[in-house]
Amino acid sequence: MIRAAVLAVLLALPAAAQSIPEPDGYRGEPYRAPVPATLQGAQVIGGAQALDLHDAGQAVFVDVFPRTLRPEGLPEGTIWREPSHQTIPGAIWLWNTGYQALSPEEEARLRDGLTAAKGQDDRPLVIFCRADCWMSWNAARRAVEWGFSGIHWFPGGTDDWLAEGGASLVTADP
Repeated sequence: MIRAAVLAVLLALPAAAQSIPEPDGYRGEPYRAPVPATLQGAQVIGGAQALDLHDAGQAVFVDVFPRTLRPEGLPEGTIWREPSHQTIPGAIWLWNTGYQALSPEEEARLRDGLTAAKGQDDRPLVIFCRADCWMSWNAARRAVEWGFSGIHWFPGGTDDWLAEGGASLVTADP
């Protein structure tokens, strides 16, 4: 009886994830929560598609995971080392650009970074973060609204990348 109930819950999880509607605006906290299965104006891709695009060199990968900055209020003389961030090989890290509201600096980082990533060859942009991370959804939505073409949203991010057998993650350059 308990096994049947657990199985029913597990089978319902994918259906529940698909039922999350796209919000009218950008999503705020909590950023780590189930995401919609769609993003109007973008192509949604899974891990296998992301690996294929990456291996063929047919897309530019854009990581929008936030950067851990030095905490305010640390006592003078405190040694603090910024933790490294692991990302998909070759990805561009546009940190702190997936929040609900962006500062002018964050908005410029995203817009300028996407423009540079698009370059002259017009390859698709694959925007990602982690699984169940609204930051990638927010950033991809902004890219679509700003008129960028070929936006691919990879909602599974680095979690699905690794689960699909993608290359080991590498340390991102800030």
